[in-house]
Amino acid sequence: MDEGADALLVVSNRGPVGFEWDAATGGLQAKRAAGGLVNTLGPGAHRYGARWLAASTSAADMRPEAAQLLANERIGFWPVSVEPEMYRSYYDIVSNQTLWFCLHGLWDSPRRPRFDRHWWRAWESYKRVNELFAGEVDRAAPLGATVLVQDYQLALTPAMVAKQRPDLRLCSFVHTPWCSPDELSALPDEVAATVLEGLAGGGPVGFHSERWAGAFRACVEAALARPADTFVATAAVDTEDLATVAASDACESELRKLRSAVGDRQLIVRVDRLELSKNVLRGFWAYEELLEVRPDLRGRVVFAALVYPSRVGLAEYQAYGQEVLSLASRINARWGTSDWTPILVQPEDNYPRSVAALRSYDVLLVNPLRDGLNLVAKEGPSVNERDGVLVLSTQAGASVELGDAAISVNPFDVSATANALAEALNLPSYQRRLTAGRLRAAAAKRTPYDWFDDLVAAARRDRRPSSP
Repeated sequence: MDEGADALLVVSNRGPVGFEWDAATGGLQAKRAAGGLVNTLGPGAHRYGARWLAASTSAADMRPEAAQLLANERIGFWPVSVEPEMYRSYYDIVSNQTLWFCLHGLWDSPRRPRFDRHWWRAWESYKRVNELFAGEVDRAAPLGATVLVQDYQLALTPAMVAKQRPDLRLCSFVHTPWCSPDELSALPDEVAATVLEGLAGGGPVGFHSERWAGAFRACVEAALARPADTFVATAAVDTEDLATVAASDACESELRKLRSAVGDRQLIVRVDRLELSKNVLRGFWAYEELLEVRPDLRGRVVFAALVYPSRVGLAEYQAYGQEVLSLASRINARWGTSDWTPILVQPEDNYPRSVAALRSYDVLLVNPLRDGLNLVAKEGPSVNERDGVLVLSTQAGASVELGDAAISVNPFDVSATANALAEALNLPSYQRRLTAGRLRAAAAKRTPYDWFDDLVAAARRDRRPSSP
């Protein structure tokens, strides 16, 4: 990678790949990490030969072979070693059970959050992990380098780095939504102020949508009584990578299996992590209501739900996943016949299978309760081969770009979602072609490099006060 002022560092909780031992060969195997963040960051990091700092909690991650595997892709992997128990407290309890729930408006207020002595111990771990990241940035970054800190897990790192290394050019980017001041006030005052100062004190803070940037500025104004420097940079689909996967033998094999299962029926698809904000249950309830009120669609439509596991160590996610699977089973038992299974659930991470489904849908349902962007809403139109229609939540950041060409829904309104699915299934072919073309054009307006360049530009216009 470049040194000095041209050097570029990406800092995130999760790295671009995970490493595990291959029992057959006895060697180290790299597996592409799931999730939109890696897909968003990867192309720019590869193009610029960035040094990528990410948490390491396993012996495999720390092996020299791991760094070499990434070096072959022009990415310099720099592991941040975190003791596993500390990592669980930082990641599961504070990042995922607290900050994620707060930013997405997901708390069950009569029961959660619960800030007891166990939680406060986890908060100390969260602060310590952020300190570890800041320390590794200090060691890894040449004088004047540009540093791009990613997401809410590392919300304290930007200000820490700014204090330690005023020579560095910094920005942070939050891939989630941001909540209102009222929602943030559920956090203890100390915690809310520390999170806000951690982000706002380390250069410009980016979001996928002005809606979330405005909410962040409102929180900083309310809690810290000062303005925040924000920017908006909407992430884009890596169409080259998507096309490569779509043309792969693995994807073609999955496509044949899917077509065999669906036959000549219309196909509704969703591709999501199996987690609470994605609103999988209401999608199934809406589909069931559609079958109830439209007898003519029974036996003629299949709903393929590719919902891969997420945060399986959290009880809330385990319970939600079981509820999703149970609901699908109940709907299939109620409506299914000997030659028709209404819902096909694929509860494992299989990227070629997901791309095959995106190629094949007649309707793509993206109905999150709240989402920073939702790349699937862009990936689907980019690779779909059937002039598919997008049903899109108004609470997804992507709705700003795609809403005019999609059928918009309130994600809480099950009946409205059922009506939107019916409208999408019944749309005449000429209208499908028009809307699909508009969706493809909107999804193709930007590239991952545009987004990455926006972050670099924001960091290099960092307007933090000069050090004395």
